[in-house]
Amino acid sequence: MAKSYTLQELAALVAGKVVGDGHGNIPITGVNSIDLAGPGELTFLVDPRQADLLTDCSASACLVPREIDGLAMAQVVVGDPGLAEAIIHNHILATPFHARGIHESAVVGQDCEISDQVTIGPLVCIGERVRIGDRVVLHPGVIIEDDVVIGDDCILHAGSMVAHDCSLGNRVVLFHGAVIGSDGFGFATDRSTGVHVTKPQVGTVRLDDDVQVGANSCIDRAAFGTTRIRAGVRLDNLVMIGHNVEIGENSIIVAQAGIAGSSKLGRNVILASKAGVADHVTIGDGVRVAAMGGVHNDQPAGVVLGGAPAIDVKTWARASAAFRRLPEMAKEIRRLRNEINKIRSELQLEKIQQEKME
Repeated sequence: MAKSYTLQELAALVAGKVVGDGHGNIPITGVNSIDLAGPGELTFLVDPRQADLLTDCSASACLVPREIDGLAMAQVVVGDPGLAEAIIHNHILATPFHARGIHESAVVGQDCEISDQVTIGPLVCIGERVRIGDRVVLHPGVIIEDDVVIGDDCILHAGSMVAHDCSLGNRVVLFHGAVIGSDGFGFATDRSTGVHVTKPQVGTVRLDDDVQVGANSCIDRAAFGTTRIRAGVRLDNLVMIGHNVEIGENSIIVAQAGIAGSSKLGRNVILASKAGVADHVTIGDGVRVAAMGGVHNDQPAGVVLGGAPAIDVKTWARASAAFRRLPEMAKEIRRLRNEINKIRSELQLEKIQQEKME
């Protein structure tokens, strides 16, 4: 049975103001988008200029950035409706942890320290000397190699893997197929023969608290030392993090982006989809890189970049606009060149005739 909350209870979670007498007692059982929400559900509107979207909405209430005149449904005014929606939705969906123990088909190595408050699913494989904290959930098929440390309240989804000697902080989430601690891509090439000699990768990976790693993303272990993903980082699906990379707190790396070895990203950096960072690059706090941008050199804090190689995003936008006009510009240049050549020929002919007259 779905849990029910009054609108006032949910508004209090996000310091919101319920508009209208008696609306605070409206029961809410879920959250949904404007086009799908029905009675008993809460929806949200980020931009008040799009209030007309709520005309045919059947939701019982809406989170809004400011009070909207003439709106039939109940309103909760909040500073950031998108953030408020996330907080409220998580609260509604939250369920108490129930430890189900270790499934009989799971394999657990020797000398492990595993809390009694865990749920370890079918066909999980745990190596030796592994330490697992409280309220950890390992879904079917998870692989944990030797000497791994996993903190409290972690969730590892089906098929994810943590390689030997790596560590996870508290509340870390690995989605399906994520691989933590595979060998870094390091080799030396014999120039006389062209043969590549693999360099041993003897370091580790550390994910701090509240890190989330998307499906089929890979974080390589360090050649020496530690690949470090700091607290609150979000990695989307299909992200590649090279060896010895450091990513600062609350940074966001979007799908198919990649960071080459030994690069360092500051706090709250955003790499959009398919963006790439070259090796040994340092990126300051708050830098944003547009989709498919390629960063090949150090960047100061706060800049916004686009293109490959990445440059100031406004300059890149103007260059991109000019690029679309290149065929027309080339045609115009050819026309102007022909006119100039024609004028030169006429001037040359006029000069010759004048010399003959003299």
